[in-house]
Amino acid sequence: MATDEDLMVGADGLARPLWASRHEDLREYYDSEWGMPVRDERGVFERLALEGFQSGLSWATILRRREGFRRAFAGFDPGTVAAFDDADVRRLLQDAGIIRHRGKIEATISNARATLALRDAAGIGAGSDLGPGATLADLVWSYRPGRTPLPRTAAEVPTVSGESVAMAKELKLRGFRFVGPTTMFALMEAIGIVDTHLLGSHRRGCSGLWDEDGAPLG
Repeated sequence: MATDEDLMVGADGLARPLWASRHEDLREYYDSEWGMPVRDERGVFERLALEGFQSGLSWATILRRREGFRRAFAGFDPGTVAAFDDADVRRLLQDAGIIRHRGKIEATISNARATLALRDAAGIGAGSDLGPGATLADLVWSYRPGRTPLPRTAAEVPTVSGESVAMAKELKLRGFRFVGPTTMFALMEAIGIVDTHLLGSHRRGCSGLWDEDGAPLG
């Protein structure tokens, strides 16, 4: 039963946005993972890679191949992926379990190498005050804004922010690819850096990082 044009109440009595109400796998992803904090390097690298592969496609397409991506890219261990060579690229281009897009495959490998390089870099992050020893996760989380949006409708959900523009710029300067501002805002939503759950959704506030007025809790 639709509550309005942007939320739907499921058979379980819980309100979700329309995109998370269409299929069981999307509903499960929304209820258990989307918007929850991910702070480890491997986890952030995986989400960054998947967001890059999703460019131009639906998230459902990526989600249904997620285990295939994990097998193909060694569980998204940056050190292992960084060592992939031309033979691995050819192998991946034959792997029906993933999106066989040469540019995105090669970008994932080069992004793994850029992820390793960050560990030895100085002056990274929103304040240019991280590293050496900081990780991709540290850099990405340094762009957490001072407030999170409070969208009542899908039309009020941003697709880009000043922070995502700045993060994309830094990542590109540090050798990352497929990291445009819109893709990086989607990453921020997926791993809890911002909360863009609609105010009527049962998942609003699930990350525990924001109060009801959009201010940070910690």
